Amino acid sequence: MAEQLPETKPAALKVYWIGGAKGGVGKSLAAMAFLDYLTTNRHSPLLVETDTSNPDVGKSYGNTIDTELLDLDARDGWLALLTLCEQSERPIVINTGSRNSAAVAQYADLFALGLEELGAELVVLWVINEHRDSLELLLQFRKVLPRARVHVLRNEHCATNFPLYDDSELKKSVEADGGRSLTFPDLAGRVTRELYERRLTLHAAARDMPFGNRIELKRWRREVGETFAQVVT
Repeated sequence: MAEQLPETKPAALKVYWIGGAKGGVGKSLAAMAFLDYLTTNRHSPLLVETDTSNPDVGKSYGNTIDTELLDLDARDGWLALLTLCEQSERPIVINTGSRNSAAVAQYADLFALGLEELGAELVVLWVINEHRDSLELLLQFRKVLPRARVHVLRNEHCATNFPLYDDSELKKSVEADGGRSLTFPDLAGRVTRELYERRLTLHAAARDMPFGNRIELKRWRREVGETFAQVVT
């Protein structure tokens, strides 16, 4: 009689939330870098673009990655998001807008209930600069979605030192809950400007940019990959 192999459970759905809850911290570039990391490493993510006023990530990646544009300022947007999660067998990357804090607080219980029902894991990449409001917004987010696994990305384009975060009780709390405090490396301004102006994916930029820019981008993608390898398991 053939030996029966034990049934294996399907891997839990991973929902990646790119946040920061304010403009100017580098959320869009972090989202683009994360999508690039996933696709380079043979994942096939679904992008959910929620920055309806300035959808830079959706405009750059909408032609190469399956993309849904949702308005999370309204309940219907959250219901549509949960339906996408229920239907998806691949990782979901949610790029959030800077104005979403109030709606997150309002609909967090609904979102958490849906993810719990699906057995999905919410992994947050929270981008900060050196200012206090970055930490205050992260603290608020953790209160409304306490079961999320939060990793903090200290954006070196904004600063080289982050004493308010590094010396904080918040950092200790993030890491005690299994999160990581990570470095998001700086990328030369001439490269980021070209990315946004031409609406390039990082893959296309690595092929089409001038040579000097391509070398800078190659260096940066390598460092970003080392960062995200600590998040994606």
